[in-house]
Amino acid sequence: MRIEKCWFCSSSIYPGHGITFVRNDASVFNFCRSKCHKNFKMKRNPRKVRWTKAYRKLAGKELAEDATFELERKRNRPEKYNRETVAKTLKAIGKIAEIRSKRQERFYEKRMNKAKLMEKKAEKVQLEKEIHLIKAPAAINSAKEKLRIRVQEKQTDRMEE
Repeated sequence: MRIEKCWFCSSSIYPGHGITFVRNDASVFNFCRSKCHKNFKMKRNPRKVRWTKAYRKLAGKELAEDATFELERKRNRPEKYNRETVAKTLKAIGKIAEIRSKRQERFYEKRMNKAKLMEKKAEKVQLEKEIHLIKAPAAINSAKEKLRIRVQEKQTDRMEE
């Protein structure tokens, strides 16, 4: 069993799923669902459609180049079965998956730090523009406080008289 990749969105296609389209020139296109097939027929570019992996990588939202992706590449040369090799490969797959997840987390944190900095800058600009909204209520509160003190003073004066 071979897990194919969707031509349009690059997601996995498991056996018995998806659509295979063959052109007259014998080029084969595999699609994971009708959504991808329809977008292909509409001649849309996967790099410009926001929900595809090609767009996410091009826009810098996912890791584009990483040595851990080398393991997933398709190879057509057969390997002789060896129990030790299989055991080592399975251990390596676990380690590589762990390394990949850590790298993706670091990449995500870097991206989010940039977004947080931009958000803080935008908030500072907004605060500078709308500072009058913050200062005015304080002035109103102090005026109300002064008025309340005057009223109390008048009430005490009346009581004394």
